[in-house]
This record gives sequence, C-alpha cells and structure tokens, in this order.
Amino acid sequence: MVESTGSIPEKGSSWEDVREALIRAGRDDVDWRNARTAVYVFNPGEDVIRVAKEAYALYQSENGVGMSAFPSIREMELDVVSSGLRLLNAPDEAVGDMTSGGTESIILAVKACRDQAKAHGRNVQGARIVAPRSAHPAFDKAAVYLGLEVVRVPVAKDFTADVAAMDAAIDDKTIMLVGSAPCFPYGIFDSIPELGKLAESHDLWLHVDACVGGYFAPFARMNGVELPDFDFAVPGVRSMSADLHKYGYAAKGASTIFHRNETQRNFQSFIFDNWPAGGMSTPTVAGTRPGGAFASAWAVMHYLGVEGYREKAKRVTDTREKLMAAINEIDGLHTYGDPKLGLFAYGAERADIFAIWGELNSKGWFTGVTTEPKGIQLMLSPAHAEVADEYIRDLTEALDRVAGTGPVVENAPSYN
Repeated sequence: MVESTGSIPEKGSSWEDVREALIRAGRDDVDWRNARTAVYVFNPGEDVIRVAKEAYALYQSENGVGMSAFPSIREMELDVVSSGLRLLNAPDEAVGDMTSGGTESIILAVKACRDQAKAHGRNVQGARIVAPRSAHPAFDKAAVYLGLEVVRVPVAKDFTADVAAMDAAIDDKTIMLVGSAPCFPYGIFDSIPELGKLAESHDLWLHVDACVGGYFAPFARMNGVELPDFDFAVPGVRSMSADLHKYGYAAKGASTIFHRNETQRNFQSFIFDNWPAGGMSTPTVAGTRPGGAFASAWAVMHYLGVEGYREKAKRVTDTREKLMAAINEIDGLHTYGDPKLGLFAYGAERADIFAIWGELNSKGWFTGVTTEPKGIQLMLSPAHAEVADEYIRDLTEALDRVAGTGPVVENAPSYN
C-alpha cells in the first residue's frame, strides 16, 4: 500500500503499488468512461482513446521547443496545422501553430493583435477588445496578462452576438473584435459574416474562437448540417483558435492558432538573445512543448481520416437533436436557441434548474451550467449516444422530485 506523506518517500515503491494508488486516487472522479460526464472530456470511443494514448507515449520525452533536434515533431505539427487550415478555408498564405489549449491560442491571437497595432503606431496601453458576453473568459485572461481591457456586450435575444451593440461599443481604443463558432455557454454560432464586415469597416482585427467547433463544424457541414460561414471564408477574419483536444479527439494539451498570413503571425513569436546561451525563439507561450501532444493529434487525425470524423460528428449531432427534442417534449423544460453541433443548454419553468442539476449529479451525471439564463449545459461526445435514453429518464425523475417541492438554489453549482 502506498501512503501519502507529503514528501518524497525515502524508498521507492513497486509500479504495481504506485499504479494501484493512482487508481484509488481517482475513485471519486466523475465517471466519464461510462459517458456520464458532458463537460471536460470528449469520449470518442475506446479505439480512438487508445490511439491518442499510445501515440502520446511514443513521444512523451520529445520536446517541441527543439525542432532541430526533433524534426519528426516539426513535420507532425506542419501536417496537423496544414490540415486545420484546409478545413477552415484558409488562404494559401495562412499559417499556424499548435499550442497547449484554447486559452493559449487566444492569448497568442490577442498578443499578435496588440503588438501589430503597436508596430503601426497605435497606443495600446489599455487598448480594448469588444466581445459578446458569451465569449470565453480566455479573452479576459489575455487582457489581464497583456495590459488590455475587454468590453463585454450583451447578446441578442437569440443568444448570438449583438452586432449593432458591438458596433456602438467600438471606440478609438478598440483593436480587436471577437466572435465564437460556437460560443461555450449556449453552443450557438455568432454571425461571423456580419462581424467580419464590421471589422473591415473599422479596420479592426476579428478573432473567431472556434475552440469548440473548429474540428467539428467542417465535418458536420459535410454531413449536411446547415451552418453559417464562420472561418477564413469570411474576409474580415484575421485569426482563429481551434482545439484538437476537444472534437479533434487528441490527448489533452493540444490546440491550434491560425493566422491569415505570416506577417501577422510574426507578432505572436518571442525572440531573445541577450543571455549567455545563444538566441531563443519560441512561437508560443510555452517553452517546453510536449512531443506527445503533437504525436497524439497527428495520430488521431490519420487514424480517423475525414470518414471517421464525419461519423463521429453525425453521432454527436444526432444525439444532440434527440436530446433536445426529448427535453422540449417534457412539460416545464425548454432548450435555448438554435445550436447546431454537440453543445446546448436547457432551462426550466416550473422548477429550479440548479436543484435539478443537483438531483442529476447525485445519480452520477456531471455537466455544465449557465447562469444567464439559468440552465444545464451539455457538451456531447460520441459516447453519449449510448446513454441518451437513460439521461432523459433520470432527468424526468429529477424534475418530478424537484417541481413544487425542491429547494430554490440561488447560486449556480460549482463544477470547476
């Protein structure tokens, strides 16, 4: 038995004991392997998980900061980035990099925008990013790090970015506009074509956060799902973020940042040579870049191919349609807006939705929530197709228990 002492033990333990301790440590974790979690984990099935895991292990010691030492990592990154750019209708001169996640991708886009504006003579101290209220908090994190300010504008009644209100919020300090494809709270696409025109009319940088949809929406569209233009097909889009560890199904620690051209991307990089060990140049925030993340993303892409991604996308969109239809049939429940992919939220009229969340959580269902309006949020994976009927049964029972008798939960439950 391995006991935690708060310090490194004097003597090591066998791998069998250490492995057992790791398994015990996770005994209270959410049950994502049986598809009872609809946030944080994207479960494409055991075969894809195995590919992602074994590919990561093959390159777990390689370091992507040293591309001259590990040209294999560079080739994998180039292939993954090129594939992403093609999916997102990028022009031939577009470029990109792999990052550790959507937050890093967004921070890099904001940095590039700020530094380009500064190079063009703008005063960027306290410069502003205008974003819909539904935009990811990563923009606020970027602003804190980079000395900027985010102006959040209320969304329209259909939960999309209110383009007219964003236009009204633009001032002489504004350097960036933000749109989501789709947004994290509701799974709804902002009108990127309208935001693109707005950005062009004010000569502003438009970043599209496609961390959720970047490696999902193109395949859903191939399957016949009608989606608005949201990528580089819109002329005003200057950069995009898309997560490989979401619907790209790679191991965690993998995202992509894309730029319309190399000139833009140059403002993203960090270059330094004023120290005794020669020059250092890094394209991303991270120094060390784990080779396993590159290998995992590359391997899953080549394992699934377009056909495999299309099948996964259809499985998710079919499940989302089934769940939304079932929820809207339940008296007292309703879904929000018109989501198109695998992420949606729903609320309640005759019961406290957070109390319902608590009832479902007690049965092992772990999901997200929204606070404006109050709701339960589901981000579906292919594995959820197997448990959709069970979820609806448990939801119906939870509603019956809570309606009229359950406590009012004033604050949203914490799932961070």
